[in-house]
Amino acid sequence: MKLKKGIYRHFKGNLYEVLETARHSETEEWFVVYRALYGDRGVWIRPLANFCESVERDGVSSPRFACVDDPSALCG
Repeated sequence: MKLKKGIYRHFKGNLYEVLETARHSETEEWFVVYRALYGDRGVWIRPLANFCESVERDGVSSPRFACVDDPSALCG
């Protein structure tokens, strides 16, 4: 499974760069490897399913992370 590399905005506003997708060696679950574009620019991982899910905030549903480069890019 692949996710378009690029810059993503978290629903709370911060920007992140998707570096790669990776598979867990035992469970084969897909993860997203991404870097914060603020602060100490830490590198993080998150399950792909969680990265791609929608969240509800103030009664409005939106993607947890939205691609800044290509708003039409979808997870999956």
